[in-house]
Amino acid sequence: MDTTSYRLDGHDVFEHRLTVPLDHADPAGETLTVFAREIVRDGGGDRPHLVWFQGGPGGRADRPARIGGWLDRALRDYRVVLLDQRGTGASTPADAVTLTARGDAAAQAAYLAHFRADAIVADAEALRRELTGGRPWAALGQSFGGFVITAYLSAAPEGLSAAYITGGLPALTASAEDVYRLTYAKTARRNVQYFARYPADQTRLRELARHLAGTDERLPTGERLTARRLRQVGTRLGADLGFDALHYLFEDPFVTVGGTRRLSRGFLADVGALVSYAGRELYAVLHEAIYAQDAATHWAAQRVRGEFPTMAEDADPAWPGTPYHLTGEHIYPWQLREDPALAPLADAADLLAAKDDFPRLYDREVLARNTVPVAAAIYVDDMFVPVELSLETARTIRSLRPWVTNEYQHDGIRVDGERILDRLFRLARG
Repeated sequence: MDTTSYRLDGHDVFEHRLTVPLDHADPAGETLTVFAREIVRDGGGDRPHLVWFQGGPGGRADRPARIGGWLDRALRDYRVVLLDQRGTGASTPADAVTLTARGDAAAQAAYLAHFRADAIVADAEALRRELTGGRPWAALGQSFGGFVITAYLSAAPEGLSAAYITGGLPALTASAEDVYRLTYAKTARRNVQYFARYPADQTRLRELARHLAGTDERLPTGERLTARRLRQVGTRLGADLGFDALHYLFEDPFVTVGGTRRLSRGFLADVGALVSYAGRELYAVLHEAIYAQDAATHWAAQRVRGEFPTMAEDADPAWPGTPYHLTGEHIYPWQLREDPALAPLADAADLLAAKDDFPRLYDREVLARNTVPVAAAIYVDDMFVPVELSLETARTIRSLRPWVTNEYQHDGIRVDGERILDRLFRLARG
């Protein structure tokens, strides 16, 4: 392992780069590099380690310039290891450029199949052995990071001294269709709440959809903006301040040029920033694969969508009898072809959606015998990780203490991280 160091805001920072197998079942095969940034508060050199698993999939770890929020609280008790999960950040990248260089769609998909939670756990274990001398460490995971921790508790619980999960207790056995039915329902509920607060925005959304049907408007990426792409800004509904952010987005989208009504450059730039997956390709390509266990997903979000008329792809914005809703955290096959950042990977994503031999990520029997102290924040109104499935998982994992709260949305740790983490630390200690 290669390590460099520097100082940041009263802390020692160590940057680690570790070579690991692409496939941990084939240690003599292809390798990649995993990067982790370890932060140690002055006087905290003897504290145990805690590894941070970022949400995603495909999200790099935090890049702190100042120490605050959840990280400040964690550093009072731990040396914190910010892991760039394989394919992200300063780890060996997996993006449109590097993936297309590997060859055809089949080669790309075969490579991407090694980027799920089980591989991330194996990387973390390799890093732990280097950093701690074999001693177990604690883990903190937000959203998909909690999925990784649940896989960790299944595959290598001996590596963990404690686990803390925020908005990220996954379904253990539910199919992708089951998950998406719940997330669509919760997204619909958030739409109702949003448009109740800002009723004029429903009129504006319909107006925008009708405009896009007859006018060629281009995002900064060159992509033509369609109504179905515009509706994907609804991912913001699941954030703490998302309602207000969307209202400001919709408040003044039009300009008149030579007597013709067009969308403003500012509006198109703001929408593009929300819906483009440039730099986030791994998230889009792997999103459904995180739910695949013993069965292919076959683009489950697309297939289930029609069960929800307010979010149907062919919903008529001119028809007043049915609400016209924004969509949420759902990736669609057509999206990978419309988004220029994703188009080079569209065929590989199709192959992943058809892959029916992904291994199971969670072991219910092992989890039922778990002895690692676990504390989990479960958000009642979570639009992305359904509370019903999280509670079922919480009942399965022995030694897990849940904190079920309606105080936060999915991004609670970004809003009030110090309080949330302090609560989880105390909860895990009993």
